[in-house]
Amino acid sequence: MGQFKFIETPIKGLYIIEPKLFTDSRGYFMETYNYEDFKAAGLDMIFVQDNQSKSKKGVLRGIHFQTKHVQGKLVRAIKGEVFDVAVDLRKESKTYGQWYGVFLSEENKKQFYIPEGFAHGFLVISEEAEFVYKCTDVYHPQYEGGIAWNDPDINIYWPLEKIEKVLLSEKDKKAPLLKECKINF
Repeated sequence: MGQFKFIETPIKGLYIIEPKLFTDSRGYFMETYNYEDFKAAGLDMIFVQDNQSKSKKGVLRGIHFQTKHVQGKLVRAIKGEVFDVAVDLRKESKTYGQWYGVFLSEENKKQFYIPEGFAHGFLVISEEAEFVYKCTDVYHPQYEGGIAWNDPDINIYWPLEKIEKVLLSEKDKKAPLLKECKINF
């Protein structure tokens, strides 16, 4: 027990998680998830799906959410570095529409827990990045939604000075502003 440091962000429910690293001349070992440790920290969820993506520098994935079968996510970069962002979409929350971001990298080994009721996205700032995440519900494409990555009302500070060009999917290029979304969490 006690293999993690849980740091709550200014937005209730969002956590940066720092795993305890055990190193020696052979390399390192760390737990990336332990149900008992997470439960003791008040994060009592069950993960049912694991995902992994590989992206090149400048790729911005997001900002995505599901309107039904909403997902909590435990995310981390296992190669390279990303700037990871969560946007609070919980209508009754004091921080509705606010965002929080954190740099995740293979070097810092930080993880980011994003509970249900948030939108999520990340920007690759290294030459390439491999990104993994655990989800509390399975993906249902018919319930996927998105918000424009550059929505002026949310005003995310993306570290664009670290890349040459933002690379978006066609779907993400067409994402609406938050005020145009019909979300009811």
